[in-house]
Amino acid sequence: MKYKLFLAVFILLSACVPKKEFQKVQQSKNECASAREKLERENRKMKVENKELESKLGVLKDKVARLEKDSVQRAKRITFYKNKNERLEDKYRSLKSTQNQLLKGTDKETKELLREIQSTQETLQQKEDRLRLLADDLNSKEQNLSQLRKELESKKKRLIELERVLQKKDSVVQAIKEKVNSALYGFKDQGLDVHIKNGKVYVSMDEKLLFPSGSSEIDQSGVAALKKLARVLERNPDINIMVEGHTDDVPYISDEAIKDNWDLSVKRATAVVRVLLNSGDIKGKRIIAAGRSKYLPLQPNTTEEGKRKNRRTEIILTPKLGKLLQILNTH
Repeated sequence: MKYKLFLAVFILLSACVPKKEFQKVQQSKNECASAREKLERENRKMKVENKELESKLGVLKDKVARLEKDSVQRAKRITFYKNKNERLEDKYRSLKSTQNQLLKGTDKETKELLREIQSTQETLQQKEDRLRLLADDLNSKEQNLSQLRKELESKKKRLIELERVLQKKDSVVQAIKEKVNSALYGFKDQGLDVHIKNGKVYVSMDEKLLFPSGSSEIDQSGVAALKKLARVLERNPDINIMVEGHTDDVPYISDEAIKDNWDLSVKRATAVVRVLLNSGDIKGKRIIAAGRSKYLPLQPNTTEEGKRKNRRTEIILTPKLGKLLQILNTH
């Protein structure tokens, strides 16, 4: 009976959550998921683009090699026909001389010689026409080869630029991690972890470092850590910031300030954002606050240690990808 009464009170209190506030939380969650999916799509797109360019580069190289081989073969054929043409012209001159000599001979012999001369001239004309066609074809192939070389060079430059930007992005991410590690070195044994995942720097803070149990008010040690982090973020304006609050799966006992785990995770995220904004010259448009409730645990919630790990706040730092997106859109 007591359990049913408690459940009824709990449902009644839960229903008191303002619809507008719930919609804001839901919108924030959707925006965070959309931003994350966008970045993941961009990362996959860059990798696919890089592989496609490498594949096209190999195809173009093969095509250039074939055209160069074909060009050499056609040059040999042109030389062969030029030599043959010269021999035919020599023969023609010889026949012309013979014709002049035989004009003095019989009419029958003269006609026969004339037919032979005419046949030789026709053959010579055919060879010249064929030689002209071969020369035109060779010229066209050479133009195509030149165009392919230009395209290949352009693709190569684009690939080099993409690789350079990607390397720069990786080096920037590593530099961010090192700066954060250096600034927060004194908090390592207080439940703080800094690592790189999916090209982003994750600053993960256990509940004990920031909040009393079940509260969204940051204690002094947590404020001190966030102020140090804020100084790093202030000096690096090209870093976007997402603050995510996480809880375990233990249902939160609703009160006037906090209704449930969703509410707790969001309020903790916004509390961290306020400290960061108040501790340095950080533009608000760089920061996203999100509550993840119990739905992205690091470990199963079957042990106290697992629940402790899951009750965390993650500050996700992402370098801006404007230069890389500009290269992709330009090409």
